[in-house]
Amino acid sequence: MMAMSIPYELAGRTSQKQRTRTALVAAARELVADGVTPTVEEAAEAAAISRTTAYRYFPNQAALLVAAHPEIEARSLLPDDAPDDPEARLDAVVEAFTRIIVDTETQQRTMLRLSLEPAPAVREPLLLRQGRAIRWIEEALEPCRAQLSEPDLGRLVLAIRSATGIEALVWLTDVAGLSRDEAVDLMRWSARALLRSALAPGRDAKPR
Repeated sequence: MMAMSIPYELAGRTSQKQRTRTALVAAARELVADGVTPTVEEAAEAAAISRTTAYRYFPNQAALLVAAHPEIEARSLLPDDAPDDPEARLDAVVEAFTRIIVDTETQQRTMLRLSLEPAPAVREPLLLRQGRAIRWIEEALEPCRAQLSEPDLGRLVLAIRSATGIEALVWLTDVAGLSRDEAVDLMRWSARALLRSALAPGRDAKPR
């Protein structure tokens, strides 16, 4: 039988390796917070870890940036006692999502800039392009599956995502001139309004 390769971090001295990885990610996040797009070498230097060791954890810059993205561990934004009402569920998720965005705004802006890079090797692995927020919104709207068709639900999820997140925050604060709190309130209002419109009797859910 062909032996299966074991990821470096899972073979031997796993606690020490986890500490090393955590230090590299923390260093990368600090650099991102300063507006820097860190290379593996720069993160290693900031964490006082050898370059050779750093490359065992992150073979390239893209892998490092994915790990350094804020709130990467979040799998769900619903509270443990999540309500059944879709509007209440959605508001809880959008509030949590937008507060995360505001709390990590500098990092989020850097990741947004990187996601617009022309080089696919840099932009494609970034979590901004991987639909985490889409999954959070889909989970919030799970009770709506009995009322909306899959295409209609999909359009609603995309509409809500387009009205929230770092992209919306940048426009609302930099262009519209709102405060962060005002921007969060407006994003929550927009999400609720879109949901109510989609569920309204006699609606035309398909955009013209």
